[in-house]
Amino acid sequence: MKRVGVFCGSSLGANPAFAAGARSLGTLLARRGLGLVYGGGNVGLMGVLADAVLAGGGEVIGVIPRSLVEREVAHLGLTALHVVESMDQRKLAMVREAQAFVTLPGGYGTLDEFLEVLTLAQLGYHRHPSGLLNVDGFYDPLLAQFRAAQAEGLLSARLAAQLVVDHDPAALLDALAAQTAPGA
Repeated sequence: MKRVGVFCGSSLGANPAFAAGARSLGTLLARRGLGLVYGGGNVGLMGVLADAVLAGGGEVIGVIPRSLVEREVAHLGLTALHVVESMDQRKLAMVREAQAFVTLPGGYGTLDEFLEVLTLAQLGYHRHPSGLLNVDGFYDPLLAQFRAAQAEGLLSARLAAQLVVDHDPAALLDALAAQTAPGA
């Protein structure tokens, strides 16, 4: 694992633990020599995460749609910033650049990216493991929904077991390094 793709909010959210989690993950990525691939923004949890990796001397690759660059939310101090035409292109570029994925708290966009990466792995388009950094129990309701889907026969136990979940960034990265993605 050379680079980790991270999906997270473009806002800070109401809970200060979210920014602390993003900062902690970013610091840890830099310390471990793992590059960050993320949405390229300088705002919210994305900005906190990228700044923490950069402060630790790490590599940060941003992938951002042109429309967001035009709204002046692009982080201009990154190792590399790839400008793409659409959100679909952003997700595919992130899959090409990263070897594992972590999702921090976020809204619709974060959930879209997280679920698409899981779905692409399930369908065999990539073999990158995915994890949730469950900061302060933020993803507990989503995890309950996944358990409900499994109980109803809509999600196999094998696929459900592929998702790595932890509240500790170090434990999460360790588990991702040891994990194989669906279909592996």
